[in-house]
Amino acid sequence: MTEKEKLDAGQWYNPGDGGELSARRKLARRLYFAFNHADPNDRVEHRRILNELLGSYAETATIMPNFACDYGWNISMGEGSFINCNSYLMDCARITIGEHVFIGPNCAMYTAIHPLLPEERNTEYERAEPIAIGDDCWLGGNVTICPGVTIGRGTVIGAGSVVTRDIPAGVVAVGNPCRPLRQLTEADRMLPHKDE
Repeated sequence: MTEKEKLDAGQWYNPGDGGELSARRKLARRLYFAFNHADPNDRVEHRRILNELLGSYAETATIMPNFACDYGWNISMGEGSFINCNSYLMDCARITIGEHVFIGPNCAMYTAIHPLLPEERNTEYERAEPIAIGDDCWLGGNVTICPGVTIGRGTVIGAGSVVTRDIPAGVVAVGNPCRPLRQLTEADRMLPHKDE
């Protein structure tokens, strides 16, 4: 079994295998460097690079520079979703971003897990657990999402939160560690209805 096959199976793997994983990280660094240094108004070039870098990037999705990731191939981003400046997606496992998700600046998503004991950690082995963000979510600035987390549809994560466990759909959640504060309700409506 190759190190990539181990990674894909959720097993412990060595990311410094000198093979496919190392080569893909080098390519990803080259691609996101090109993206981050392209003319900021050249949407065609941005899209070309992101289509090569990411596993799936919807036509109406947007990522702002500076952006970084480990592999790129494990990231999927749905229609109308937006990632603001200075985000890092550690996509050792799949990171799925639904449709119409707003991600604030300086957000980070970490899928890698390292051993706790130093002598095991120093072997450089790691494993990874996926992250999933449902449609219509909003993550405030400086949000950190830890390995294995799923955030339910329509949820709002407050700025600066550290999300260490699953968050249900339709709530406002805040804090470190992030916890649901309350359900979203009609009382949260801010804009007038179209028929008003």
